Amino acid sequence: MKALLSKAVGGPETLVLEDVPDPVPGKGEVLVKVAACAINYPDALIIRDMYQVKPPRPFAPGSEISGTIEALGEGVEGWEVGDRILTGTGFGGLQEKLVLPADKLFRVPDGVSLPEASALLMTYGTTIHGLKDRGQIKAGDTMLVLGAAGGVGLSAVELGKAYGARVIAAVSSEEKAEACRKAGADDVVIYPRAPFDKDTSKQLANAFKDAVGPNGADIVYDIVGGDYSEPALRAIAWEGRFLVVGFPAGIAKMPLNLTLLKSCDIRGVFWGAFTVREPKKNAENIAELFQLWEDGKISPLVSETYPLERAGEAIAKLESRGAIGKLVVTM
Repeated sequence: MKALLSKAVGGPETLVLEDVPDPVPGKGEVLVKVAACAINYPDALIIRDMYQVKPPRPFAPGSEISGTIEALGEGVEGWEVGDRILTGTGFGGLQEKLVLPADKLFRVPDGVSLPEASALLMTYGTTIHGLKDRGQIKAGDTMLVLGAAGGVGLSAVELGKAYGARVIAAVSSEEKAEACRKAGADDVVIYPRAPFDKDTSKQLANAFKDAVGPNGADIVYDIVGGDYSEPALRAIAWEGRFLVVGFPAGIAKMPLNLTLLKSCDIRGVFWGAFTVREPKKNAENIAELFQLWEDGKISPLVSETYPLERAGEAIAKLESRGAIGKLVVTM
């Protein structure tokens, strides 16, 4: 089988396509023929040794896949050869076949394509955990989403609307703004590119305040970090929840006096750890996502697909923050 391997620390240009032996499932495992692997920001970090997980090289990046079961290991029950699945992998997704624990798989419903299914788990899984478990979202809330046109951002727009919130999408271009409007955003703020001086930061805070309204944002969903975080915090509501999801623009330095003045919370959203600590609750969230999908309230946007040999291009586009929706590699 073919695998796109990280054999040296570096960017996507260092990835190498090679033939490697087919893996064999052990006890409690299944062999999956990978159909599609969605690209996520951790894929860019892990090959640069900048992610929490640092697997021994060589390894294939790729943290969420969909596919079909090709073989069952000893003791596997409840699954059959040919079943369609999706799952998070941490790494290893950018290869044609993969051995996975059977108890970590989710069944892909009939009528859902495998490339679309590959784009669901990390983005919508992160966001449903963030909004429900960390943000306590409720109907009538106002939510400000930073980086709203990426995969995680659009999932926040859609899920926010599904839960009855007023959603303000913050993005860097009119093209991205239009994608957010199509996803249901009530209003859009187009921000400039960082870094910001003091005046620009103040102007952005005022733009956020104007968009969310006089009562502020009950939830700030921050996927971006860096210079964008403080202006968003300044637009938060009394007892608002500022959700820290990611920081492709850098780790923000926040003036904690603002948390006192607004009596607000800054809360981390670490979906990966949540799935390990609370697998039952995570499974319930994923089941809810499929129901919302069936009800037409969410629909993962796969904006571009790439063959395996060009997966590095997808990672590079994600790193440059040029992606709208999800980029998916198909086998």
